[in-house]
Amino acid sequence: MELSFSDLRTKEVVNTQDGKKLGKVCDIALCYPENKWLGIVVPGGRGLIGKKSALFIDLKSIVKIGEDVVLVNVGLPCERKKGKHACPPPIPQPPIPQPPRPTPYQGEPRNFEDFE
Repeated sequence: MELSFSDLRTKEVVNTQDGKKLGKVCDIALCYPENKWLGIVVPGGRGLIGKKSALFIDLKSIVKIGEDVVLVNVGLPCERKKGKHACPPPIPQPPIPQPPRPTPYQGEPRNFEDFE
């Protein structure tokens, strides 16, 4: 199936996880030297100071491109509703172990004249 950008712009993007309409495709992301299609961009919700932020949807998250809709499977950030989170709290992750710190050199001082 061949698809032009002007055809893709007319399609509504729907999230399959919750059934919400995310908007119409406003841009596509391409990787120039490799000639790869990375994904699509849809207008997001309200950002800081009332400006709208865009939502990038990776090519792996696109489930199906149909006649009039693009189905995607993305996990969107939680929204606050009446002081409560709309989705469950995140699962706490274990701390990342830190590598051991090197101990300071305790031997005899080196004479660097031998290396010249």
